[in-house]
Amino acid sequence: MNAPVSPSAALEASRSSAPAAPPPRRWTVKRILLRVVPLVLLVAAVLGGTWYWQTGRFLVETDDAYVQGDISVLGARIQADVASIQVADNQPVKAGDVLITLDERDLRNARDQAAATLAEADAAIATAREQLAQQQAQIDAAGAQVEQARAEQTRAIADARRTQSLVGSGYASRQSADQTVADQRKAEASVQAAQAQLSVQRQSLGVLAAQLRQAEAKRAQAAAALAQAETNLTYTAIRAPVDGIAGNRAAQLGQHVQPGQQLIAVAPMGGQLFVVANFKETQLASVRPGQPVEITVDAIPGLTFHARVNSFAPATGSQFSLLPPENATGNFTKIVQRVPVKLVLEPGQDADALARLRPGLSVVAEVDTRDDPTAPRGVLAAIRSLF
Repeated sequence: MNAPVSPSAALEASRSSAPAAPPPRRWTVKRILLRVVPLVLLVAAVLGGTWYWQTGRFLVETDDAYVQGDISVLGARIQADVASIQVADNQPVKAGDVLITLDERDLRNARDQAAATLAEADAAIATAREQLAQQQAQIDAAGAQVEQARAEQTRAIADARRTQSLVGSGYASRQSADQTVADQRKAEASVQAAQAQLSVQRQSLGVLAAQLRQAEAKRAQAAAALAQAETNLTYTAIRAPVDGIAGNRAAQLGQHVQPGQQLIAVAPMGGQLFVVANFKETQLASVRPGQPVEITVDAIPGLTFHARVNSFAPATGSQFSLLPPENATGNFTKIVQRVPVKLVLEPGQDADALARLRPGLSVVAEVDTRDDPTAPRGVLAAIRSLF
């Protein structure tokens, strides 16, 4: 028989045979990350998706973009020596400032010679006009001679008629009649001679008038030569056509330059600059002129410039290359083309920041194609839209 067991012993035996209670669970870093990170990723995905759906898919961006400007390359328009250089490399200049001066002595001599030729032409015109006036007086005198000869002819005819009647009645001799007839013929010849002289004088008037027109033409030619000489004299001062920065100076003191030779360049600055962004053809479906653009410049980190789409190039960049592609022969591999788009900077931006821009700098351009481009484009705006 089994020995009786006391209640305390039985309780102790039951406690030793029951399973041990598990220790309390602790929140370790790993356990926290396993619970928090998925939640954070889910929230980030929701926010990112919301931002992309509302804003991101409407933003067209390219880093194939560069600051551009209408750089004025200045050269000599005359043949001369470089007399002086008034600017240093990379010096800011204003429109109209003299950059380079060429020797003007030869041009002054040419100007003076042209002025003398013009004065000679004026004198020739004055002489031709005096000759015309003198010739007109001679024509008037020749006309008077014609009238005088005709009057003498009329008297001779009347004398001849009277003498003929007296000869018939016996009151005049035959000799007197013959003399009056001779005087009549002489008077008729004098009329013909006076008329011929008048015709000659009138023809001379036409010659002198032609000479006057020739002198006036030479005067116009001399005036044009003087004007050209004056213009050439102004070419000795090479001036800045726009506000900008002088650079790429190739001229040296005493250098003999030829027409067309490049001497210096003036690059625009500030608001005169613009951006040419080469967007892929697949990005241009929603891009239109007037849309706002945000521009970041690699050389000026932390600053954002504002611009607007101005215009599109008339063809893709490959069409303006030296050797345009010809895809109608051989095997064909489609390559996405890029279209240059001109972006103009908005007025009223920070002048100091704009002054740091230079043509050729690389930029990143982002076009906002939304219907409401004034709406916020950041992630915070997407968060607020959820509530």
